[in-house]
Amino acid sequence: MAELLEAAPASALAVYAHPDDPEVSCGGTLARWAEAGCRVEVVLCASGDKGSSDPAIGGAELAARRAGEVERAGQALGVGAHHLLGHPDGELDERVLTGELVGLIRSSRPEVVVCPDPTAVFFGEHYFNHRDHRCVGWAALDAVAPAASQPRYFPEAGPPHRVQSVYLSGTLAPDVWVDITASVERKARALMCHESQLGEPGEWLRSVVRQRAEEAGRQAGVAYAEGFRRLRLG
Repeated sequence: MAELLEAAPASALAVYAHPDDPEVSCGGTLARWAEAGCRVEVVLCASGDKGSSDPAIGGAELAARRAGEVERAGQALGVGAHHLLGHPDGELDERVLTGELVGLIRSSRPEVVVCPDPTAVFFGEHYFNHRDHRCVGWAALDAVAPAASQPRYFPEAGPPHRVQSVYLSGTLAPDVWVDITASVERKARALMCHESQLGEPGEWLRSVVRQRAEEAGRQAGVAYAEGFRRLRLG
């Protein structure tokens, strides 16, 4: 029997690599939680400076454009705050990231953290998971436990904080789902803000978002859903 997460946490920190990753991975969940009163904050570790096939656009120009897209997408979802770490795409260092994320976890003190599943690598024969996604997933897990909860790790980062649960998105082994039937349209609207990645978004994007959410919904027994692998730490 599929387990649906009905209650929203009081606070959530979503940690992802690139500017459009949270919307793709868990946009419906973040929108649902925000509407229920959850304080949602998003960390983006890379600037998105290499996220274009156009050799004429400069990295700084692209990163600035994508930062604007992040703000507009966050407004569509109800995100309370963004933390842009600004690392170059493809150059993430797990140790550096772990320290930065410990500081953010200790300052925002979230009940839950949402991040990529770093163990999910091969998705059929046509796609394997981006190195930046895997790096962010491992760094987020290392930051959550043991580092953020133990005072002798990164003592300069502030008083320790214990995260209650982690939800891993993009997983090959989902065991909990969030019903996003009421928020799937906001997920689509948020994704449409990332025009640098999509060209001219239109009805085709809504169809793709709904199709993928419908596939997860069939597993969960609802119209539209997002699935996660849950780690309970509290």
